[in-house]
Amino acid sequence: MNAPVQNALPVYRTAIRPEWIDYNGHLRDAYYGVIVSYAIDGFMDQVGLDAAYRERTHCTLYTLELHMHYQHEVKSTDQLAVASSVLDADRKRIHLGCRFSCPRLSEPVATCDVMLLHVHQGDTPASAAFPPDIEQRLQSLKLSADASAAWRPASRKIEIKRR
Repeated sequence: MNAPVQNALPVYRTAIRPEWIDYNGHLRDAYYGVIVSYAIDGFMDQVGLDAAYRERTHCTLYTLELHMHYQHEVKSTDQLAVASSVLDADRKRIHLGCRFSCPRLSEPVATCDVMLLHVHQGDTPASAAFPPDIEQRLQSLKLSADASAAWRPASRKIEIKRR
């Protein structure tokens, strides 16, 4: 699980807010989702799926599936960094991996496996292929098969199944 993150995009960073802490003094489960959502926003900006793209094309990403793996407690004094990696991608989907880290620990405090779908938002939202430049960018960011396999947590995985 400590394999190096190759092709990692810029890291999303956040301080832990007091209202995110539960009665045990730890980050509430739900806020991992909030944090990863902001990290995905940053990922979208970096690969060209930013606000201007969404306005111009009426396309965006929808989350199809998300697996959060909690590995260490996050405390109120922690700072979190979330590094995102493209584990796989096809013409409409992105399998994104996100690792949560904090300076207090040498290994990830959590990982998140996310399947994202490119959707055209119209009267009836429908999946849509990425434009060629975005698809090429995603393919260039994809981890190697070995690095992607090493990234995955030991429990159930999500993946793009090809027909």
